[in-house]
Amino acid sequence: LAKIGEAALGKAASRRLNNNSTPEEATSSPFNLKTSSSGGDAASPISRTAQAILDARALYPDSSLADLYDETTMPVELRNAHEANDRAVMQAYGFDPKMTESEIVAELFKMYEKLTEGK
Repeated sequence: LAKIGEAALGKAASRRLNNNSTPEEATSSPFNLKTSSSGGDAASPISRTAQAILDARALYPDSSLADLYDETTMPVELRNAHEANDRAVMQAYGFDPKMTESEIVAELFKMYEKLTEGK
């Protein structure tokens, strides 16, 4: 999930930001989550882990997104925050944590097909 999410985020971010942008400039992402006012929905853990990602990025204010998301030099705090977010998303979707990336993509496409049937 991290690689899928990072790829999607990277594509969206590259359209909006250049490689020298700071993490603060990327916080107005189209991936920001909305939760219900009750706070009891499945998005709450995801909101917390998403905030942890932003907090981890904020530890490196002079680093660009390209620097932060370099696979070989990604800060451990950021990697850990993304892994926690992956677990929260997997749990929210009811996915087995042992699913492969291919299995996850296949399930997401099935869900998308159901959502778009008849439209």
